[in-house]
Amino acid sequence: MAAEHSAPSLWDGNLPKIGIRPTIDGRRGGVRESLEEQTMSQARSVAAFLTKNLRYPNGKPVECVVADTCIGGVGEAAATAEKFARANVGISLTVTRSWCYGSETMDMDPHTPKAVWGFNGTERPGAVYLAAALAAHSQKGLPAFGIYGRDVQDLDDASIPPDVAAKLLRFAKAGIAAALMRGRSYLAMGGTSMGIAGSVIDPGFFENYLGMRSEAVDMTEFIRRMDLGIYDKAEYDRALAWVKANCPEGKDFNSPESRRSREQLDRDWETSVKMALIARDLMVGNPALDKAGHGEEALGHNAICAGFQGQRQWTDYYPNGDFMEAILNSSFDWNGRRTPYVLATENDALNGTTMLFGHLLTNTSQMFADLRTYWSADAIERVSGVRVEGDGAGGVLHLINSGSATLDATGRQTIGGKPAMKPWWEITDAEAKACLEATTWHAGSTGYFRGGGWSSHFLTRGGMPATMARINLVKGLGPVLQLAEGVTVELPPDVDEKLQLRTDPSWPTTWFAPRLTGSGAFRDVYSVMNNWGANHCVMSYGHIGADLIALASILRIPVFMHNVPPEDIFRPSAWNAFGTADPEGGDFRACAAYGPLYG
Repeated sequence: MAAEHSAPSLWDGNLPKIGIRPTIDGRRGGVRESLEEQTMSQARSVAAFLTKNLRYPNGKPVECVVADTCIGGVGEAAATAEKFARANVGISLTVTRSWCYGSETMDMDPHTPKAVWGFNGTERPGAVYLAAALAAHSQKGLPAFGIYGRDVQDLDDASIPPDVAAKLLRFAKAGIAAALMRGRSYLAMGGTSMGIAGSVIDPGFFENYLGMRSEAVDMTEFIRRMDLGIYDKAEYDRALAWVKANCPEGKDFNSPESRRSREQLDRDWETSVKMALIARDLMVGNPALDKAGHGEEALGHNAICAGFQGQRQWTDYYPNGDFMEAILNSSFDWNGRRTPYVLATENDALNGTTMLFGHLLTNTSQMFADLRTYWSADAIERVSGVRVEGDGAGGVLHLINSGSATLDATGRQTIGGKPAMKPWWEITDAEAKACLEATTWHAGSTGYFRGGGWSSHFLTRGGMPATMARINLVKGLGPVLQLAEGVTVELPPDVDEKLQLRTDPSWPTTWFAPRLTGSGAFRDVYSVMNNWGANHCVMSYGHIGADLIALASILRIPVFMHNVPPEDIFRPSAWNAFGTADPEGGDFRACAAYGPLYG
């Protein structure tokens, strides 16, 4: 890997913080005084816990802001709200060990994700306040997550029980993810690709549900910047040298008569590198451009997520966007290890948004893929002569695209000796190098890409816990989220080769086996494929379904397909009123009743 260089980023400014609100029984003359120290101590303990366990995408610890005083009534609640507004607090967590005046002490900001932790102790009725406060939130249409420990704690117990800790983290991760999106942009580079519904941009979705704006630039902006040299020349030279050293070329699978010349291939590399620099600069800006006299271009579009149309108007004449998308989505490049840039293939904004959700919840790179094929065990045996056992015994899903997938998805990073995808600051130079070495770059299929380009190929290592997810828009319903937790699978080498040769062997392959429940969409692997709502999907490292469900509930996006255990699901307490016997239906009813967070 190259030495670390400073890469342009959106994560250097004043990022949203977690506001901790210690609430207290406001009666003076002995009651409040007896609770003051313990309540404030609880707030500070929670702040320290969250700061220790959560990080922003830039790798820095998430910051918490604690109210100046315990909140016993409206005056102190208002003073805390003012402090939080000045400090850029994006989510609020109320903690208490006693009875308090619920509607007088609650957070009233309609756009701030909220949670309340009521201490489970017998000496003081913290749980009674929790129930009263949650009832007030529900009555006022301000959904809040309720946190109540399973076991009674002693009065002087300052610890955070494991079940409480898990809920604190789940809420905080989801809340910070929602706060990080607010005020940012989705940048569409180009328009609709090949009639793909997800690339028909719906500004209302971004504005009303995510608090984001949708921006757009024509793909001719890439041509303009390339022709006029509006990119960092020094970085380009460094990037091209890095590519030549770290991106080995593989077999050209095009027929001899349709292959591009060596001169054309070299030009494709040069164009591909320039495209990567330009796409990043369009998203987040670049101070180097200002120094070169391009002040307008230096600003970028404040884009936390973007998509590139590519096909067909671009790729019929210019190199495809596979290298650009693959390298920007990865956690490393010629600048060393850095925060991934979330960039969707074919301008599929809905898949890009799903990638964004996964990235903000985990700080890891996300894999964009086609959900290409369901391979039953019988079909695999018929084609290969081998009966697959282990994780793939029930069949597998083939996740594959044209070569735009993050290189992190090679699975060459490790946690505890097992394949993994890690936040960029945990990735070693050796692991980044291993991801690069596991990837070959192939001349783009000229049948698909008349303008050439380069497509990556790798095989994802098996044994990684993973979550497949996707947001879809349904007329009359709005956005809906579906997800499937499972594991990546390694097929026997001869089986893998035979299956890959039936499609494009120059593209990256991930074999995925969802965890089955025996019913509904998870009756079998075929049912997962058959119930998927679009051609694209996202693969995230880890089983993050419960975190996705928590985030979706904050944004009021219902989840219609998941295999998350019921005990792990955490939504605002108001959701209970919409049906406890049918949680999935209750989720739809709650989201419809409350409407989009910002709309």
